[in-house]
Amino acid sequence: MTSKLITQIVCLLCFFAILPAAEPGEKVKIEALISHIQGLEGATFIRNGSEYTAANAAKFLRAKWGRADKEVKTAADFIAKVASTSGTSGKPYMIRFKDGKEVPCGEYLTAQLKKM
Repeated sequence: MTSKLITQIVCLLCFFAILPAAEPGEKVKIEALISHIQGLEGATFIRNGSEYTAANAAKFLRAKWGRADKEVKTAADFIAKVASTSGTSGKPYMIRFKDGKEVPCGEYLTAQLKKM
């Protein structure tokens, strides 16, 4: 093997090493859940008493998923370990819809997962 080919293989392996550990089908489900949150028009994501837009919530959930990649194997793991509660305060994440109704994010995403 040439050194260029070895370098390419190493780079490819490094790329796959940083991807979340979930199976491909589960990754699709997780991304669908995050995209669903992102598309909630007029909704507010509440984390540790602070309010965020749906777009910012999606960005946060993707980043948190990336940090918890070794623990998240399924979409259900993602909901339980990433999208339900704050790791720092233990408080549940909430979604406030434009009609004012608030729902725990974990419960909402579990219901969405069942619809998939």
